[in-house]
Amino acid sequence: MAFEIKVPVLGESIVEATVGAWRKHEGEAIATGDVLVELETDKVTVEVTAEQSGVLARILKPDGAIVTMGEILGMVADAAGDAPQGAAERDGASGARVAATPVARRVAEARGVDIAAVAGSGPGGRVTKEDVLGRSSAVSAAVQTEAVYTPVMPASAMSEWRREERIRMTRRRQTIAARLVEAQRTAAMLTTFNEIDMSAVIDLRKRRREAFRDRHGVGLGFMSFFTRAVIGALKAFPLLNAEIRGDEIIVKHYYDIGVAVSTDEGLVVPVLRDADRLSFAAIERGIEELARRARESKLTIADLQGGTFSITNGGIFGSLMSTPILNTPQVGILGMHKIQERPVAIAGQVVIRPMMYVALSYDHRIVDGREAVSFLVRVKELVEDPEALLLEG
Repeated sequence: MAFEIKVPVLGESIVEATVGAWRKHEGEAIATGDVLVELETDKVTVEVTAEQSGVLARILKPDGAIVTMGEILGMVADAAGDAPQGAAERDGASGARVAATPVARRVAEARGVDIAAVAGSGPGGRVTKEDVLGRSSAVSAAVQTEAVYTPVMPASAMSEWRREERIRMTRRRQTIAARLVEAQRTAAMLTTFNEIDMSAVIDLRKRRREAFRDRHGVGLGFMSFFTRAVIGALKAFPLLNAEIRGDEIIVKHYYDIGVAVSTDEGLVVPVLRDADRLSFAAIERGIEELARRARESKLTIADLQGGTFSITNGGIFGSLMSTPILNTPQVGILGMHKIQERPVAIAGQVVIRPMMYVALSYDHRIVDGREAVSFLVRVKELVEDPEALLLEG
């Protein structure tokens, strides 16, 4: 007896998905609950699991296929039934299936890299895109080193050094691209900048870090300070916590803060709900959990919907200054950057302080320059005086 593997309900407003990577091969035994295939939507990656044990008899929708809800992805045969002749290819000579992200497999295939020979640095040893690119670069470097000693190179060989590759954009990357273009097309986006002296926060973290972790089981990072500072500034300037619907401005008196997280599949912005009601420890735990689920592709549609304001931290990648793009329909986003020691004038003296540039991008259709500048000044004041954040709570 055979059973159908169908595309599940993907979530509100999501009508189609792209088949990512099959975790099982034709002819392979499966157990109830095993992950069979990943589906990439424009928001999250959905894992399709086996509803009964048996043998994966046939794959009907290969990697890269576009599917809709209810479509049949493949067939599972009863374990006692006949499996198809000839199992599908395995990874590498060992025949073992390598744990790898869908994009890592696509990049490996495009670059001719044996994914079984790549050491994985992801959770549980999972091979990531960066692992494949690193392996590819190492192999290319070795080939190029040998080529240095070749006195004459035919034209055909020369073309090999100018080769191109095509990597299919994931559905999430396509959606990110479309949303960024749409944000710039529909919003009157401007950015204002300021800088923050991080001395007080750094000193507080040094003094309280160990006690904080012992008590709450989580580290005291910079994000909790900035989240609380943003909420304080939003309360003072509520139009930054609004959105435009038709000819109306919807001002929100709750604070669902989106926190940008970089993953192998692209940038996602999961939402920390009712952040104004959370303690520093709860904010840190919430952000840590959202980031973990994002990198493991376990976010739900609900995790990504309904934010009122967003924060992105390019400083973790070394960015000194940038212009963040609005996460529409939100009308404000705060960009954090790298902390760098710089000379500053204080009370007539030049001193060295750890400084961070911050940027606020805003929708000028409903937020005036005065409000935007004042908002960012309020964030600066609160971060430079961490004790004031307690009063804001």
